[in-house]
Amino acid sequence: MNYNENYYEDQNRNMIAMKNTMNGVNNNNFNKCNYVQQVAPDDLYDAYAGFIRGNMFPDLYNQYKISKPFEIEPMNEQAGMLTYVDAYCFGAHDLNLYLDTHPNDRAMIELYNRYRMESENALKQYEKKFGPITVDSEATLAFPWEWNNSPWPWENK
Repeated sequence: MNYNENYYEDQNRNMIAMKNTMNGVNNNNFNKCNYVQQVAPDDLYDAYAGFIRGNMFPDLYNQYKISKPFEIEPMNEQAGMLTYVDAYCFGAHDLNLYLDTHPNDRAMIELYNRYRMESENALKQYEKKFGPITVDSEATLAFPWEWNNSPWPWENK
């Protein structure tokens, strides 16, 4: 295949993708001309659902070739608590990105603050029970140095 054939094949693929987007075959709404995201906290996925989808906003979620997102089934209490921490940290981070472009959305700021507080509380509970997650966590500020006292993931049985 030469350059010209590659070029026309790419152009054809782009046209098909554009037609599909215009016809609503996928929900890449952010690619549509003049799309203005209208969102309220009640319209979002909950923290866990957004975490497994990688997006808190249903109108921007594109499942691509996945008919159903992979449900996380923690193997033990530690994994369950870590999934909870991850979900709320992800939710707060995704809302933070939204607030970068919508800084006056009071309802979303309140939801962001709720998710941030929930993630901080979950992180403290996790670290109290299983040790620090990061080297700069509060658990490492104490004496003696706690960072390397916890069992490593491969040492758990």
